[in-house]
Amino acid sequence: MESIQAIKQRYEIVGNDVKLNRAIEKAIQVAPTDISVLVTGESGVGKEAIPKIIHSLSHRKHAKYIAVNCGAIPEGTIDSELFGHEKGAFTGATSTRSGYFEVADGGTIFLDEVGELPLTTQVRLLRVLENGEFLKVGSSQVQKTDVRIVAATNVNMYEAIKNEKFREDLYYRLSTVEINIPPLRERKDDIHLLFRKFASDFGQKYKMPTIRLEDDAVQLLVKYRWPGNIRQLRNIAEQISVLEESRNISLASLNSYLPNASNTNLPAIVKEEKKKSDFSNEREILYKVLFDMKGDLNDLKKLTLELLKNNDSEKVQGENENLIRKIYGKEEEVYTDEEEEEVATNILELPEPYVEKPTPTPAIEDKYHFAEEIEEEETLSLQEKEIELIKKALERNKGKRKAASAELGISERTLYRKIKQYDL
Repeated sequence: MESIQAIKQRYEIVGNDVKLNRAIEKAIQVAPTDISVLVTGESGVGKEAIPKIIHSLSHRKHAKYIAVNCGAIPEGTIDSELFGHEKGAFTGATSTRSGYFEVADGGTIFLDEVGELPLTTQVRLLRVLENGEFLKVGSSQVQKTDVRIVAATNVNMYEAIKNEKFREDLYYRLSTVEINIPPLRERKDDIHLLFRKFASDFGQKYKMPTIRLEDDAVQLLVKYRWPGNIRQLRNIAEQISVLEESRNISLASLNSYLPNASNTNLPAIVKEEKKKSDFSNEREILYKVLFDMKGDLNDLKKLTLELLKNNDSEKVQGENENLIRKIYGKEEEVYTDEEEEEVATNILELPEPYVEKPTPTPAIEDKYHFAEEIEEEETLSLQEKEIELIKKALERNKGKRKAASAELGISERTLYRKIKQYDL
């Protein structure tokens, strides 16, 4: 078994951090087996080195090693890329194609950004992990494959499972052994070593003297949080190597290349959980509100019609006020002129109800032998009822149109129009 130091030299891994050494040690230990491995860590920490180490130390080292970036393949074609397809399986499938799992039979597949896989593809992958079987797209013939899977992700898998974006059973199949790569900010002693390594590489590449940092610049380099980790550090080293004329880099020069360098001592900003308020959810809420409004208006029409049949104007007015305020609230908050007219039309211009001809009603006696005569009520037209309601509202509010319109549940503009129409 190779030593950790020998592995570092072979794959140009720089650093002596305890967590980094532990990650490499776990990779060396698990390599001779066929156990599935999940490599976790932030973007840019160098997760791609671990599957290479595992493959090179396994009994599969002479077979194929294929690295697949799951986040870079469109959702509609990823099944075809991984499992292959038959001729005519979909538009553009002019010939049969072998997928990565067929090509890499006997070898290792590295699934980078596995957390981005669609749920349908996750089901297919789970079948491969459980019994080594898969189906090509458009085929019903089961095929066998013997592939070692090493996956990597920078996604919080527990959050993804909780949000139903990743299958829990697949997670436990992939993470038989989990290897975590620490972020660069937790490897303080390695930051300057890495920078010097990158500076030397770029000096040779561009045939220029190697840049060196002054002492205060080194302190800033170590204090900086490096949100992009090793990838960001490498890019900064390349920029400075190319753009700076002086080969001695001062604090001010380095500071100009580091975004938000003044906030290096602040704690990390924790991103809040994204709220599910996308367009589809808003549309569903809007539909629900509209259907509720339609139902409320129908209830209002039925209630008004029923009360008009009973010729109870006071009750009509009171129930209308309650329902209108419940449904629409204060008019000045939401309505345009057209909406106000529509509301007024729905409320005041109801279809004329069917009214039976009045028939004489005998006196009704209660148990105490008192009798009341039920007077015949005069049937009024809907227009007369409307005029009567408006008059009563104006009298009750001493001619104040604003208060009267609020009581009637219509806009002041609509009330003014009705006053002119009926010459009140």
